[in-house]
Amino acid sequence: MTVALLPLDKQRYKKILVAGPLAKETSYAISRYGPSHLEPISVYEGLKGYLSGGAALDYVKGCEMVDSAWPESEIIPTPLTGAEQSGIAEAVDKGRQSDLIIAVLGEDEKRVGEGMSRTGLDLPGRQEQLLEALKATGKPVVLVLVNGQPLTINWANRYIPAILEAWFPNSMGGQAIAETLFGDNNPGGRLSITFPKTTGEIEWNFPYKPGSQPGGNKKENRTSVFGPIYPFGHGLSYTSFAYSNLVVTPEEQRPQGDVSVTVDITNTGSRKGDELVQLYVHDEVSSVTVYEQQLRGFERVTLAPGEKKTVSFTLHPDDLSLLDKNMVWRVEPGKFQVMIGSSSTDIRLKKEFAIR
Repeated sequence: MTVALLPLDKQRYKKILVAGPLAKETSYAISRYGPSHLEPISVYEGLKGYLSGGAALDYVKGCEMVDSAWPESEIIPTPLTGAEQSGIAEAVDKGRQSDLIIAVLGEDEKRVGEGMSRTGLDLPGRQEQLLEALKATGKPVVLVLVNGQPLTINWANRYIPAILEAWFPNSMGGQAIAETLFGDNNPGGRLSITFPKTTGEIEWNFPYKPGSQPGGNKKENRTSVFGPIYPFGHGLSYTSFAYSNLVVTPEEQRPQGDVSVTVDITNTGSRKGDELVQLYVHDEVSSVTVYEQQLRGFERVTLAPGEKKTVSFTLHPDDLSLLDKNMVWRVEPGKFQVMIGSSSTDIRLKKEFAIR
């Protein structure tokens, strides 16, 4: 999620356009594994109910979920048909007449599920063209992603100032999305997966061992784009948090002893919010290859503006053990590094301790 535009101000936008093939869709919220008597709320319905008596809400589909040549069109691009051009043109015309555009794009339940591996991970069909055309209107655009897997949204990540990842929300998803976009909910979610930039980076997994992920020596290899769009553990908030006073005790411990970790978290923003504090550990010298970093704890802490709390973790021997060359789990003597941060790449504080 990026938050340059968010949360939205009800008083600022008088006319809002909701666009995209998933704006009025609800089928993704209905279970296919048993009876369901729920009445799902679409994103459009959620916004309409939330803004009742306020901003005028308009809607345009813009394009279908996929084009007629999909999925082959993911490898052999085809020209837009006359109907597709008209749909995008209508969306652009309505977008120009609006103060804000909320584009609801992604995948439906027919694109994601068991036995539904895709050829690519871009927005399917003509959704990318629709999004680019809406952005070209010059009006502020918020992208709401409804999807069941990571998507290679490179263009959106660079040019769309506000992105809310909704995944496949449940029956009340439309209402929850509306409340979140306008700030009634302050997001505190974190990614339990990695968003790759291309399908060529798959499998981009976490945790990972040295040399196992796309990257290599960037100075020598100038033919590839490296790095994820969003790393494991990533997630933003409508407020900000500061990390301080990382304490690891004892600084030396025996293999079967526990290690205590504490860190102070302060809400430095103007809104109450949740921070998901993440603890990663790295074994600096080992007899076998180990992961670059492993998640060994996380705690959600709710803080009011200016409030500070101490978050505590305990590392047990199992958290430090490795499977040695004899296939025995054990804690090896040596130095370990504790890393505390807001994601696997947004590490705020580090500290070493030793096992003797």
